[in-house]
Amino acid sequence: MASNFIAELKWRGMIHDVMPDTEEHLLEQMRAAYVGIDPTADSLHIGHLVSVMMLRHFQLAGHKPYALIGGATGMIGDPSGKSAERNLLDEKTLRHNQNAIKNQLSRFLDFNSDAENAAILVNNYDWMKDFSFLDFIRDVGKHITVNYMMAKDSVKKRLTSEAKEGMSFTEFTYQLVQGYDFYHLFKEHNCTLQMGGSDQWGNITTGTEMIRRIGSGKGYALTCPLITKADGTKFGKTEGGNIWLDAERTSPYKFYQYWLNTSDEDAEKFIKIFTFLTKEEIDTLITEHKEAPHMRALQKKLAEEITISVHSKEDLDNAIKASNILFGKSTSDDLKTLDEKTFLDVFEGVPQAEVTAADIEEGLDMIGALAAKTQFLDSNGAARRELKQNAISVNKEKVKEDYIITSKDLINNKFVLLQRGKKNYFVLVVN
Repeated sequence: MASNFIAELKWRGMIHDVMPDTEEHLLEQMRAAYVGIDPTADSLHIGHLVSVMMLRHFQLAGHKPYALIGGATGMIGDPSGKSAERNLLDEKTLRHNQNAIKNQLSRFLDFNSDAENAAILVNNYDWMKDFSFLDFIRDVGKHITVNYMMAKDSVKKRLTSEAKEGMSFTEFTYQLVQGYDFYHLFKEHNCTLQMGGSDQWGNITTGTEMIRRIGSGKGYALTCPLITKADGTKFGKTEGGNIWLDAERTSPYKFYQYWLNTSDEDAEKFIKIFTFLTKEEIDTLITEHKEAPHMRALQKKLAEEITISVHSKEDLDNAIKASNILFGKSTSDDLKTLDEKTFLDVFEGVPQAEVTAADIEEGLDMIGALAAKTQFLDSNGAARRELKQNAISVNKEKVKEDYIITSKDLINNKFVLLQRGKKNYFVLVVN
């Protein structure tokens, strides 16, 4: 017997709109539901995570999740929430992106077991690519009126916006293609529920309408709130762009730091949405956090849980170790365990200067490293003063004026970390 999926989402704050009778429909027996995922990149970002979490909870509740890669719709572009038309992709790029996305989804969804509710990945390009335009407008388009399509918020907003380009016919037909996806999955896989972000409600209900008009059946719709941050800044964005699930695009250290730096208000909301902790565990954490907010118990647990889910326990340990390099006690050995990307992420914005490999081979004296060759400090005299006051460290270890930097000091065969006092860092880059 399936557990109550709707009740689980409700206490987690993950329901924005839900069609009447959906809860009863899901409690009757195992059902199938899907979420559409835009394949415009070869990685998901944390903006996708809410719908991925919904699919995971759906599977945990005993139901069968479908992840739909929008290969065909990715070739069109969804107008919902967008102010401009997006770039269209070719088939080779779509297939590459699909494989990369499935790999990431596999950390959340069970695709491989023999269980009846094992997850399935589908791509709407597979059933849309052979559909001729004439067949589509005859077999599908005739069932949905222009009046119905024009009434959708996503269409109305674009048509009334001040954007000069308006809305292309290509984008206008998007809701028909997405609606047909729902009908196709209903017909071929008995998929009765589509889920997505609240901006997708119009597209999803076009699908339920097609199921009713073409298939004489009943489809259900459920949307989650679009995630916002308490301070009004955009969730999932930093100055450097999206927070990606791919470690090559966003290092586990930066990923961990994003969640660790969440505000108290957001952490209380996010820990329900982005972790699988129980209600009791979360309530205990919230109480603990309120008693000692400076300990940031909520943020730490949120960052730990989600970093392990997306990456691994090892990546989490390395991210914590990297964080401690800036803010805690760490050693030269700790520094040398950092890969180049993480090292650069940790010391982003820190002054850098280049020295040559020959400088290091000959041995670089501390005056050269601090002033003569780098200008980190104003003068050779200033460098001597700081060294006499025992204020200078090389790779986190205090040094005197007679210290010589050699290849044994290199981190990743490329960097040396200099430090003056507790907070002033400099990076030597060897080229």
